[in-house]
Order: sequence, then C-alpha cells, then structure tokens
Amino acid sequence: MSGILTTICNHSFHCSCISMWTDSSCPVCRYCQQQPEKSICSVCQTSENLWICVICGFVGCGRYEGGHAIVHWKETQHCYSLEVETQRVWDYVGDNYVHRLIQSKTDGKLVELNAHCALDSDACGSCESTDSGLSEALLNSKVEAIVNEYNELLATQLENQKLYFESLLQDVKEETEREISKAVDKAVGQKLQKMQAKLDRCVKEKEILDDLNESLLKNQEIWKAKILEIEERGKKALKLKDDKIRDSEEQLRDLMVFLEAGKTMEELSLSSEIKDGTVLPIPMEETSSSSSTNEGKKVNNSRKS
Repeated sequence: MSGILTTICNHSFHCSCISMWTDSSCPVCRYCQQQPEKSICSVCQTSENLWICVICGFVGCGRYEGGHAIVHWKETQHCYSLEVETQRVWDYVGDNYVHRLIQSKTDGKLVELNAHCALDSDACGSCESTDSGLSEALLNSKVEAIVNEYNELLATQLENQKLYFESLLQDVKEETEREISKAVDKAVGQKLQKMQAKLDRCVKEKEILDDLNESLLKNQEIWKAKILEIEERGKKALKLKDDKIRDSEEQLRDLMVFLEAGKTMEELSLSSEIKDGTVLPIPMEETSSSSSTNEGKKVNNSRKS
C-alpha cells in the first residue's frame, strides 16, 4: 500500500508509516479514529431518550422511557441533566431548559448556542444561516476554557511547587536548628568540662591551702610557746645576771674597803699610838657579813703577827 493517508484530525501520513502504527489513535494528537461507544441507560440499558447528569455523569433514560434520570435527581438532588440528543441542559428545579448564551464576535450580542446543530451540521440545513460569529465564539469559548484549565493547572502546580519547596525549606530549617542545637550543646558541654576542671583545681588548691594554714597555725602555737619559753629564760638569765652583778659589786666594795683599811693600817703602823691595838670591822649587810668577818679576821691575824 502506497500513498498519503489523511486522518479525521487533518494529519497526513505515509501509508507505509501509518501501517506500522498499531494503535487506533492519531500518532500526532492521539485523536481516536474509532467512533465512541453508544451510550445506554445505567439502569435499564436502553439507548433512547438518554439524559446525563452534569454533576456526577450518571446516564439515565427520560420520563418517556423508564424515568431513571428523574429518579436519580430525586435521590441525589442533582438538578442539572444534559439531553444526549439535543445537548441541551434541563433544570429539574426550575422545570425548564437552561440555555447557554455566548457573545457574538461580530456585534457583541448574546446568542443562544445550538450545540446539536453545530455538531451535526449535515443533518440540518437551516444551520447554515447561523451567525458567522457563532463558530468563532464557540472557538473562543473553547480557547477560554483551555486557558482557564491551563491557569488552574498552573496554579495547582505552582501551589504544589510552593508546598514542596516550603517543605524543603522547613527541612533545611529543622536540620539547621538541629545542627545549631548540637553545636550549642557541644560548646556548653566543653565549657562545663573546662569549668569542672577549673573547679577541681580550685578545690585541690583550697585543700592544700587549708593544710598549709593548719600547719602554720600549729607552727604559730609552737613558736608562741618557744617565744614564751625564751622570754622566761631571758628573764631568769637577766635576774641571775643582776644577782651576779650585785654580788660582784658587793665583793668589789668589800675589796675596796679591805684595801683602804690595809692602806690605812700601813700608814698607822708607823705610829706608836696604835701599837698593840685592835682593829674592829665595820658592820656590813647580811649578804656580805661573812666575807667581811673573814677579811677582818685576816687583818687581825696579820696585825698580831
């Protein structure tokens, strides 16, 4: 098979190339070349006079068949239903059709969109007289719907991206806080260790100083006792020295008296007046009485001889 094949979606392919495409959709836009399956009622399986719930998509038959669309409305209170044949929307609450109005591109007037005629133009020849701006308005509405869908999708994706990056920022923040907490705990621990070591050194120094102070207090008491002992010995030695000096002075005085007496006796020995005389001692103090008596005796003995 050779030649060019054009699909419903207006895409052209070589027959040799498209023959290798196993799917029924267009390779470019994925437009399905097969006709969609015919809709049927979800309850009685009929294909006539079908209505589709605009809210949940339930397919049911009309009131002239089984009335399952109305039953669905009564059960769910979904009041809007689309007629498959005419593509018009029926409002069960208002009991009338809800028409879609679009703005004409040519004169800006609001016109009713006849979707059934727009989709099936071959079945109705009167649709050729429809406003020329109707198709353009329909296209614009489709473009607007696509733009709105794209904007919603973009907003959703941006919101997801925002949440994703916010979660990343939150993770980074939490990780940073954990690292800071670890660093602070480590620094505090090191500082506490240093302070504990310093405290231990101070305690040891205090113990050493306490021992030294106790030793100094003991030495102070010992030296006080020694000083008192030395003072007592000094006082005793001074008293003994004073006694010796006093005794020496008395002895010196006695000696001087003896010498004076001896000198006097030598001078008087030449005189006859004292020949065969007796020398009497001068009374002295009790401490020197014995020595004076002895000296007097010596003088008397010497005189007698």
